[in-house]
Amino acid sequence: MIDPNKDYYGWTQETVEKLRQGKFSEINIEHLIEEIEDMGKSERRELENRLTVLLVYLLKWRYQPNRRGRSWALTIKEQRVRVSRVIRDNPSLKPQFFGICVEAYESAVIIAARKTGLDESIFPATFEQTGWTWEQVLNPEFLPE
Repeated sequence: MIDPNKDYYGWTQETVEKLRQGKFSEINIEHLIEEIEDMGKSERRELENRLTVLLVYLLKWRYQPNRRGRSWALTIKEQRVRVSRVIRDNPSLKPQFFGICVEAYESAVIIAARKTGLDESIFPATFEQTGWTWEQVLNPEFLPE
């Protein structure tokens, strides 16, 4: 039996083969459960990461109007596409969307402050204080003024 801590890929391939062959008693069920849980967490993290990047660039767009450019606009567009794909591929994340967005905004403010050189207090403390809706944030036509 391959140790997943020493050869993760080998362990996944061995486990898949045992599952296909119905050799369930030879599978480390506890480790398999942990891996499946981690897979779900990684999808949630992916959504949070995409939303964070999107919000960083929307904040930069709003608070550094003199630096707006094609690169920022394309990053915003790309992140919207990626957020949509994560939600499309993981519809069970929809009920968690608001909570994930709140967490993403907290991180976005810190990153935006670092990237812009502006003080954190310049940015709204909560997403609600931006005056934006989540529909706007995800709307391909929306850019904050």
